Amino acid sequence: MFFDSDLLMSALRALTPILLAALGGAVCERAGVFNIGLEGTMLMGCFTAVTTSWFTGSPWLGVLAAALAAAAYSLILAVGAVTLRGDAVVLGIAMNLLAVGLTSFLLRTIFGVQGTFDDPSLAGLPLVGGLSPLAYLAWAAVGVAALLLSRHVWGLRLRGVGEAPDAAATLGVSPAHHKYAAVLVSGVLCGLAGAQLALGNVTLFSENMTAGRGWIAVVAVMLGRALPLGVLLAALLFGLAEAAGFRLQGLGLPQQAADAAPYVVTLGALFLSTAQRRRRNSRTTGVTS
Repeated sequence: MFFDSDLLMSALRALTPILLAALGGAVCERAGVFNIGLEGTMLMGCFTAVTTSWFTGSPWLGVLAAALAAAAYSLILAVGAVTLRGDAVVLGIAMNLLAVGLTSFLLRTIFGVQGTFDDPSLAGLPLVGGLSPLAYLAWAAVGVAALLLSRHVWGLRLRGVGEAPDAAATLGVSPAHHKYAAVLVSGVLCGLAGAQLALGNVTLFSENMTAGRGWIAVVAVMLGRALPLGVLLAALLFGLAEAAGFRLQGLGLPQQAADAAPYVVTLGALFLSTAQRRRRNSRTTGVTS
């Protein structure tokens, strides 16, 4: 049977890092900062989690270090886009490229290997019901984010900063402070996503191991319209696609085709979403005219 409980568990494991990173991207989007540096920030979280876990023997210290390191790394975007008013897209791409080069360099410098670091003494996260605690945290984060962004004063101010920063400033709300906070929250969530990927889904670090998951998270933000529930549904779609790809690989599908499955679904979903949005806009224009 193709669709069974094992496929569902595999999909839940696959969606967790995407969901955490996408929630971070959604918070940034609400604040008016388009964050496409999720991939690089997540990769920094992966490396920091593995390095800290290996040196300390504690995966939980690895998770904490990953969250802090990713938050610090996200300051590149905060300072560049908010304080210096640079282009957030250019900064995000630069962050992604820098993370690939920096983690590869540190892998050779600290561990003396290239490609993959895999050691039996590396402590991974424990499993509860087949999933790491970070998987349950990701689901809880959806509810918290939904309440925070739609009901809490901070979330409403964040939306105001993103949609009308000048108007928010006249009411005494600091756009810069809220944008900084949103980027730092995004960094923490990306760090947790990296820790889940490196210590929860597997227990190793490999060069560029995020393998486009950060970009999928960006698409999930777009498809979900920066709404936590919408982001969850988009992440679930991509998680199912990745799990189905692995299942098809076991049934004889070439590895390259299986690996491409989530990215094909990403492109298809993005195409359908764009087409639907254009159709809706054309209808609105027709009614107006």
